[in-house]
Amino acid sequence: MTVDGDHPVDGPGGAVGGGPPGPSAVPRVPRNAAAARAVVAGLLDARSKEPGAAHLADTTLADALLVTSELVTNAFRHGGGLTGFTAEVSAEGLLLTVSDASREVPSVTVHGPGSDLVGGYGWPLVHRLSSRLTVTPYPGGKRIAVLIVL
Repeated sequence: MTVDGDHPVDGPGGAVGGGPPGPSAVPRVPRNAAAARAVVAGLLDARSKEPGAAHLADTTLADALLVTSELVTNAFRHGGGLTGFTAEVSAEGLLLTVSDASREVPSVTVHGPGSDLVGGYGWPLVHRLSSRLTVTPYPGGKRIAVLIVL
């Protein structure tokens, strides 16, 4: 199952109703990180209830929710706003895709000894908790896709 924003997506082409959205369709995205975490938690909860599904460790769930929160928060805080969000469970794990309105690729903030800088820890955490991470700039923004092994 895939979710796009806060809509379940089950049809071919990855869109609600089984086909691509019409030209006037506005993709729904979570309004904040808490809403995105709720989407992911619901998706993972539904997966855990499927016949034969392996138990999801609490730490894995926490990692998935942390990565979701970091990506969505950064899209709002540094990326000019969240423009797209999908979450999908596959045989590989949880695939999160977050799009924003900035073409700027995230960078790591280096904190020197005794530094008073605040923040800059989220992007390294996303790298550490993801088994695959891609950043794809496109006209008008970028798409970040991460895979979290479940």
